[in-house]
Amino acid sequence: QGMDSPLHYIHNDSDLSTNSSFSPEEERKSKVQDVVPQALLDQYLSMTDPSRAQTVDTEIAKHCAYSLPGVALTLGRQNWHCLKDTYETLASDMQWKVRRTLAFSIHELAVILGDQLTAGDLVPVFNGFLKDLDEVRIGVLKHLHDFLKLLHVDKRREYLYQLQEFLVTDNSRNWRFRAELAEQLILLLDLYSARDIYDYLRPIAFNLCADKVSSVRWISYKLVSEMVKKLYMASTPTFVIDLMNELVEKFCRCHKWSGRQTFVFICQVKCLLISILG
Repeated sequence: QGMDSPLHYIHNDSDLSTNSSFSPEEERKSKVQDVVPQALLDQYLSMTDPSRAQTVDTEIAKHCAYSLPGVALTLGRQNWHCLKDTYETLASDMQWKVRRTLAFSIHELAVILGDQLTAGDLVPVFNGFLKDLDEVRIGVLKHLHDFLKLLHVDKRREYLYQLQEFLVTDNSRNWRFRAELAEQLILLLDLYSARDIYDYLRPIAFNLCADKVSSVRWISYKLVSEMVKKLYMASTPTFVIDLMNELVEKFCRCHKWSGRQTFVFICQVKCLLISILG
């Protein structure tokens, strides 16, 4: 109880060797730490052994994945080398429930490990989850903002090109996936510049506003409203003017009543368009 929080440890990344040519003895030593009894940690690490799934519990790997952030927090980031191989093994597990469990907690692990270890060890796993089954992708999508805000600006911008891929799902009737995307985009507005919002997030928002499911459309109206507010407060007025012109052209003057109704609903959310136009 008197120990400092593992989140406060300062470590030297040069100590975290990723050399894959370790001998068995060196491999064993690389997993030695002095925070918890070593036998207890060894038992935990053995949960990824396929034989344990046959003799102990068929979902033992899932339990291992669920507990990993807590184990990482207990050991501290300076002992991440003890868990790294186990994490990578779980991230490539054949059972999607195991990968899904990691996907839902990867943002928590990023906070524990810090930006350097996150960029080196978690980002590749995160990228793999983005291309996984929808059952796994939803895990990273629900905490997309929480994870991206921990990355450096340049690294964060790389994901702008991939956001539109969330519009495509294995099952087109999975409307909750698109609704979650709209919710996350509202949060992501604070992480990107006005130009990035206009160039990358705006097309996705307009696509969601025309969704077949009303629940998705309603969240998207709020997204567009917040987008107008964000661009209006930016130093460059060009983006908000172009956005409003597009709203008028695409929805207000739409030949379909549903399009004109969309324009009214967007104005209704926060009355931002009305106040700016006035």
